[in-house]
Amino acid sequence: MLVELLVLTLTLVVTRGRGLTICPFIVNCDVTPATAQALHRLSIAPTSYTIYNLVLGLLQSLVFLSVGGFIFWRKPSEPVGLVASFFLVSIGLGAFFPSTTYPPYVIFGYIVVPFIFAALGYFLVTFPDGRFLPRWSWLLVVLWMVQAIFYVIPGPVNIMFWPPLLSAAVGVLASGGTVGVLIYRYIRVFSSSQRQQAKWLLFGFGGLIVLSILYDLIGSLVPGLGAPDSLYQLANGTLTFVLFLLVPLSVVMAILRSRLWEIDVLINRTLVYGVLTVSLTGVYVGLILGLSTLLRGIISQDNSVAIVISTLAISFLFQPLRHRIQATIDRRFYRRKYDAARTVAAFSATLRQEVDLATLSEHLVAVVQETMQPAHVSLWLRKDEQQSKPSTEG
Repeated sequence: MLVELLVLTLTLVVTRGRGLTICPFIVNCDVTPATAQALHRLSIAPTSYTIYNLVLGLLQSLVFLSVGGFIFWRKPSEPVGLVASFFLVSIGLGAFFPSTTYPPYVIFGYIVVPFIFAALGYFLVTFPDGRFLPRWSWLLVVLWMVQAIFYVIPGPVNIMFWPPLLSAAVGVLASGGTVGVLIYRYIRVFSSSQRQQAKWLLFGFGGLIVLSILYDLIGSLVPGLGAPDSLYQLANGTLTFVLFLLVPLSVVMAILRSRLWEIDVLINRTLVYGVLTVSLTGVYVGLILGLSTLLRGIISQDNSVAIVISTLAISFLFQPLRHRIQATIDRRFYRRKYDAARTVAAFSATLRQEVDLATLSEHLVAVVQETMQPAHVSLWLRKDEQQSKPSTEG
């Protein structure tokens, strides 16, 4: 990291900052004619838009640098903490490198990029204890590094010039193998606390991937949103800023503070509202297309009427569909909690109707056994002053 900081300083001094554009990650901050048209409709000056993206990029890099430094400070002796700190700090510093052909910068890029990918692969494959289980999983880290090498080296051997099937196969093997190892470790190796840590990683990296795909999907399906001068495209920088923050925040929670928050609730809500958004988007687009076809030739403003009717239909469908999706996800992925909630609800109904103490005691013991599944259950009742029997067990 010190070497990277030194190369960055030399590059900025030699180039005098020429070619430096600080933006949120993977976002093009250039003010194109389409962007200028969208800004004009919002009465926003191009300079203000550029400054806004600059602030977002600086904040994003600051979060990555701060989280990476904090993990290094708290976990300097743990391999997983060190590699997490390395790739987070490297990504944070990457925003300050200008586009230049300065030789030390180019050579450094050829060297450091494969190591960043290797660090990410090592982190995912060995999280959270730093051990290779299964033992052959170190091959995946090598594959991550080799793949990155062929991404950065110039010429016809670059992976961009490979046959599409070959490059896709390498990507699927690296990513799919890593996911497979994570699943194996989650089922066969992890303890209960380590599984909670793994869920934080799933929440961060999975949320980034799923929400990015969803954003692109909505932009391509909903009419008008995919246009270059669309306000939806103008918000790309802000959305990217928020999405990429999921990675450092989830990593630091997984490594340092995994027990302070109920990650299952966050994953549950993410699943529910993610599926709900996709479902409502599909229904909305389908209604607009279907109604536009039906109303064509009947009234002149067929598209506007179709949009209004579709919007009203979505507003009515929102709550019923959300409850249905919530129940389905609870039943499929949180079966034990779902069954426990149903059992407790049934017992609450029994309490309102049953008055016999012996029957209620039996019901209570049965509910505890079914929901909590303890090794032994005993029920002690407070002694009645008018009775001689001290207690009742169930």
